[in-house]
Order: sequence, then C-alpha cells, then structure tokens
Amino acid sequence: MSNPTPEVPSGATPPISGGDAARVAWAAFVGTALEWYDYFLFGTAAALVFNRLFFTDLDATAATLAAFATFGVGFAARPIGALAFGYIGDRYGRRPALLITIVMIGCATGLIGLLPDYLAIGIAAPIMLAVLRLLQGLAVGGEWGGAMTLAIEHAPIEKRGRFAALIQIGSPAGTLISSGAFALVLLMPPAVFDAWGWRLPFLLAFPLLGIALYIRLKVEESPIFQELVALEARAKVPALDLFRRAGGRLAVAVAAAMLGVGGFYLMTTFVVSYGANTLGVDRGLMVNATLIAAGVQIVVTVFAGRFAERFGPGRMTVVGAIATAAAAFPLFWLIDTRNPLAIIFAVTLGIALLTIAYAVTGALLTELFPPELRYSGVALGYNIAGAITGFLPLIATALLASTGGASWTAALLLILIALITALGGLLGERLRVHDKPVVH
Repeated sequence: MSNPTPEVPSGATPPISGGDAARVAWAAFVGTALEWYDYFLFGTAAALVFNRLFFTDLDATAATLAAFATFGVGFAARPIGALAFGYIGDRYGRRPALLITIVMIGCATGLIGLLPDYLAIGIAAPIMLAVLRLLQGLAVGGEWGGAMTLAIEHAPIEKRGRFAALIQIGSPAGTLISSGAFALVLLMPPAVFDAWGWRLPFLLAFPLLGIALYIRLKVEESPIFQELVALEARAKVPALDLFRRAGGRLAVAVAAAMLGVGGFYLMTTFVVSYGANTLGVDRGLMVNATLIAAGVQIVVTVFAGRFAERFGPGRMTVVGAIATAAAAFPLFWLIDTRNPLAIIFAVTLGIALLTIAYAVTGALLTELFPPELRYSGVALGYNIAGAITGFLPLIATALLASTGGASWTAALLLILIALITALGGLLGERLRVHDKPVVH
C-alpha cells in the first residue's frame, strides 16, 4: 500500500478563496442533504410501510425481510454507480457527474410516491419499487464521493476537516427532514396514512430537487481537476488504475467507512423496525428517536470535523469506532426496556458515538487517493462499504427471528463492524496523501 502519488503537481490554476470554498461546500451540502433525504426516506418506509403495502401476501416477518431486501438492493447498486460516476468525475469533471446524480435520485424518489401498491397491481408493485430503489442506489453511488471530492479540492488544506464535516452534515439533515416528514404524516389516521399519507414525503422530493439543482448549477469545477486537465494527468480508465495502483488503499477506505454506513442503518432502520414490530413500541416514538438523534448528530459532526484538523481523521475514526463497540450491548439493553426515554437516549447515544467516525470519513478517504483517482477511489471505497453493510438490517432481522427476538445478535453485528472500522482508521492515518496547494 505504498503511496502511489504523494503530491499534486502545482501549476496554472489559481487558488480559490475561503469564501468561494465555503460557497462550494454549501452547494455540495444542499445536494447531498437531498440525496440522503431521498435515501433515508426509503429506509423508514421499508420498516413501516412497504412491508405491509407492497408485500401483502407474506406473513409479517417475511414481509419485513422482503422490504429490507429491497432496501438492500440500493446498497448493492451503489458500487456500480461509483464505477460509472467515478469514471465521469475523474475523466470529465466532478461537476457534470454531480448534476446527473442529483436528477436521478430526485426523480426516482418522487416516482416512488406515485407507485400503486400490491392490492392495485399485484406483483408489479414490488418489482417497480425495487427498480426505483436500484436507480436511487446508482445515483447515491456517485453522489457522496463526488460532493466530498469537489468540496475538499476547493478547500484550503488546513481546513479540510471542517469542509468535509459540512458535507457529512447532509446525512443528519436528510434524516431530520425525512424523519420529520414521516413523523407528520404518522399523525394521520392509520387508514389515511396507508391510503395516501405515506406518499407525501416521497412527492416532496420533486420540489426539493428543483431547489438543489438550481444551487448546484452555480458550483464551479474543482481547481485541482482543472489542473489535471491542463497537465494532461487524468487517468484513462480510473477504476483499472485504482485497483492496479491503489488496491490496498481502497481496502482501507472500505474498512474505515463501514461503521458510518452500516452502524447508522442498524441504529435507525433496524432499530425502528425492531422497536415497532418486535417490542410493540409506538411507531411515532421510534421515528422521533431518530429525529432527536439526527439533531445531536449535527453537533457531533461539527466538533469531530474540527478535531480531525488537529488530531487527524484516522485517529478520530479509531476513537469513534472503539467507543461504539464498547457501548453496543448497553444500547440494546436500554432499547429492550421499552421505556420511551431509555429508547430515545440509546438511539441518540448510539448515533452520536458512531458519528465521531462518520464525520471524518470524507476527510480520511479523500486523502487516501491521489487526485487523478480520487473521485473513483472515494466513491468506490464508501459504496463498497455500503454494499457490504447495507444488508445489515436484513441480517439483523433474520438473526432476530432465529433467536426468538434476542437483540444481542444486533449488538454483536455493531461491534464487528466497529472493530473493522477502527483498523481502517489506524491504517488510513498512516497512508494519507498530502496535496500541494494550488498556486499561480
């Protein structure tokens, strides 16, 4: 895992100002928040709606498993999206790739809100749902890596931690909006919610897409990519070069990203389903717990980003991963009490701890790869981790059924991915690539 390209050659492109860097990061954040709103919305609906309305012929456990399998399809598609958009981003620019991804996911999410359910069109309903989830996954596979790459390459080197954290806030912001939207429609009578209320959060994706697209159209291309073009230093086939020159770094990136992706979905998608369907806790309480946790996650992300600038993103990844592993069993013990305050505290603490690692994932992954392979490396590393861990809610639900509803299996899964991420952070800190500042 030797350093393939220790520094970016410096050339003709002038540096971008701090104000411009903040504007670019803000535009990237808005688009990413929309992407995660769309993506997280599906997870909540898989736990509360799709298992009942799109897999009607199955018993309760089988329907939940089928809904989570559809949820996992999006994760399986993400590495393919990372390959496709990584090629566009490393060959033709970060900006065009990001414009395509945001349109794809916004349209796919809005169309889910228009789908007829199983009682209306039969087996075609879950098939169409899976296809739209696949499109979501392809788009997200290119979105996060591109937004992070664009923001980092615009940012002053010494301030990359805070700009990377701003992009990561897109995740809890998306959670807040999606959980808030679902919390509101859950106030409807159950019959109204099942008939059309659940569709409203999905249809909201259309106007949100218009706003995000307008903002993102104003984003300028990365100065580092412009310099790669000027120096004719772009990779011809980025993915092939990535596996050939930086395969070890890619493995480290996958490990470092696993807790932020998989752990989050265990503490949100799985826990919402576990609380509502196994423990019999009110659905609204479970959704509100994730809503409160998302607010705390924003605060933790800001502080973790600043600490990453001082101590290094790899070290912060190790701290967050070890803390999450240590807390895993107590968190699920608290949830098992069925006490509303205990559940809210457990979900909030669990997400806060894993966010220490998640907040710095972008800063760590972007500095694992040289600029000519960066979009592909960041996107593939993050989304392979997503493909591996995206089925964790499905696996946790299956283990739950096989052990008679025992939550210790989910705690063990959380510990496992936390320890893998701790190793990724330890190795990643030693392998960071340091770009030269872009000067006149």
